[in-house]
Amino acid sequence: MSTIEVILTEKIDSLGAEADVVKVRRGYARNFLVPSGKALEVTPATLRRLNQLKAKRAEREANELNEAEELGRRINKTKITLSLETGETGKAFGSITAQDIADKLQAELGVAIDRHRIDLDRPLKEIGEHEVPVKLHSEVTARLSVTLESASGGEEAAEGEEEAAPGGFKARPKAKHAK
Repeated sequence: MSTIEVILTEKIDSLGAEADVVKVRRGYARNFLVPSGKALEVTPATLRRLNQLKAKRAEREANELNEAEELGRRINKTKITLSLETGETGKAFGSITAQDIADKLQAELGVAIDRHRIDLDRPLKEIGEHEVPVKLHSEVTARLSVTLESASGGEEAAEGEEEAAPGGFKARPKAKHAK
């Protein structure tokens, strides 16, 4: 298979970041990368342009790092509280996952954080305080304080009594028939 060297003009996850010189198959470069503007063929003129691409890459990476550090400072100061259903013995029903934490952070800070950046070894099931690492950048990891509280089961019992039909029996929901 013949390969060709190209200079990437933007970040491509499977290949590299802008200003990287990579070897790809000739057809991939000719049919996709070069026509879509994602890469340039290696020529003396494009090698001179390489310095511009490197400066653009350095500026973008510096901005990403600054944004991650600022967000990391905000997350380090944030303390979130989540409730977890527990039984009378204190045993948890269900757990708190990375998605639950990401949703709560979205509500608290107004910043969407991907659930994959929240580093949970396993879902949280114990009541109390937990320190959860959040990887914001390759060089920035924030520590989020998560407090799990027990949701009281007494409110649900009171709601269930209100729904009771005359005679002390609960009304059964009507069955849905699929057609």
